[in-house]
Amino acid sequence: MGSNNLSLQEDYWRDFKFENEDLEFLYNHLLEIELPQTAEELTKALISNRIDHEIQSLLTQKPTGGFRYQPGDSYKISDMLVFPLLNGIKGKVIDIRPANNPNLAAFDVITVDFENGSKRLFASKLADHALNQPVKVDESDPAFNPEVVFNQYGEQITQNVTENLEAASDLVRIAGRWFPRALLVDIGIGHLNLVEAVLDMNNGGPLPTRTLMEQIELPTDVNSKLTEFSLNLALEEDGRFDEVGPAGETLWYLRKLEPAGVQEPPLTLRYTPAGQAGEIQDEELANQLIKSVVDELEPESGKMDKADQVTISLIYPHWRAGTLPLTKAIRKLFPAAYEAPRVQFKFIDADTNDEISGWVVRTNKYVFGLRDWYQALDLMPGNYVTIIRGNKPGEVLISAGKKKPSREWVRTALIGADGGVVFAMLKQLVSGTLDERMAVMIPDVNALDTLWENGNFTRQSIDTIIKKIMKEQAKLNPQGHVHAQELYSAVNLIRRCPPQIILNVLQNRDWVSHLGDLYFRLNESDEEA
Repeated sequence: MGSNNLSLQEDYWRDFKFENEDLEFLYNHLLEIELPQTAEELTKALISNRIDHEIQSLLTQKPTGGFRYQPGDSYKISDMLVFPLLNGIKGKVIDIRPANNPNLAAFDVITVDFENGSKRLFASKLADHALNQPVKVDESDPAFNPEVVFNQYGEQITQNVTENLEAASDLVRIAGRWFPRALLVDIGIGHLNLVEAVLDMNNGGPLPTRTLMEQIELPTDVNSKLTEFSLNLALEEDGRFDEVGPAGETLWYLRKLEPAGVQEPPLTLRYTPAGQAGEIQDEELANQLIKSVVDELEPESGKMDKADQVTISLIYPHWRAGTLPLTKAIRKLFPAAYEAPRVQFKFIDADTNDEISGWVVRTNKYVFGLRDWYQALDLMPGNYVTIIRGNKPGEVLISAGKKKPSREWVRTALIGADGGVVFAMLKQLVSGTLDERMAVMIPDVNALDTLWENGNFTRQSIDTIIKKIMKEQAKLNPQGHVHAQELYSAVNLIRRCPPQIILNVLQNRDWVSHLGDLYFRLNESDEEA
């Protein structure tokens, strides 16, 4: 105890708890500055306020139930002492004796019995000691530095702040920014009707709020940011409009003019749970399959080829819908948003520089807008598509690779008159590069569309579908072996199903045998059946 500096408890910020006083401060802070703020901005303000409050509290705190300990004071047996520099711990004086130090003036030594059961010795009646000076705050303590605190604990505290702001009915949030509802500018139905007309004339959008304000002649000279926020909230609460901007940018689109595949998941991407597929028997095998494919129903599937690039192999549901899966690895390449469930952006063909309107559909984990591009390049399920982070915000590069079309032997799916699917190895004209295990040509897409529309296979159990597909695929291999990745691609021709479900069935049924690695085969009795 060589100095009289006060500091916060070591776990103060780590164990931060949001109090009612914090909400009151943030509300008044927003009223004072009259500007919408992000949760991060409010967190920084709250940290600074907490630090100021705690400093004042430490400097002015008066001990309760005892005396503040100072070496120069005199004490008697049974006195209760409070030690501010020991986090306010209390203790009782149980012994007093004269000190035996010829180098110092006479003073006493007191023994203090602390609440936690420990005992320590302290000086008493010692006039010349640093702790007799008025207490002050340790300015070098990182816990009193707002920037240091935010860098270390900002994410955790921001999450805590956000949860409490969401529970406050008198605060509203738009595009990640908060403001008191009571101060909002009144936006009438007439203004909203004008916005609808403006967006309609601009093919639905997207248009920034500022442009809309100018078009409908909302006043921008008096606290324009507040007017902008108020319009954003009014648009958000009106079902005609959709906020489609990436994080940090607010853009509006007329919902009725959004593509159908953005408003609702395309038919081939709609997943119906397959029931009891069984438990994972081999975690390593499951990881091997999941990492070899990219499927939004398996968030951890796929991996980045480079820091800003990933190559995936298309499965039929995404090829037919003109979409890409949005997995954990892929989503960082696309524009994100604070709240908007749909984000509009541009695809750039890396080989031609052509622009393609794209949509990130966050809630359903897919990216929409590539159907015409797939068809123009004559791609097929199994083709590789490379996704690259764009050079500009709101742009994503895509490429199917440059390769002169050539005729190759490819697994081909044929639809029978009875609605059944059979497979044959046929020579097909192939563009781009293929994943041979995933590749499958569909000569009659319309017939396959009919199977999806009629729900032919969604009414069948996943076991029945896997058996049928395995039986057909086994005919293409002299040993009758079927690879799980090939099976996954083929099953998804007729029913949306994640790879994990397929593998779980393969590992939990007596009608299939595991041959090692990802190879399986139907048992003979089932093949004959």
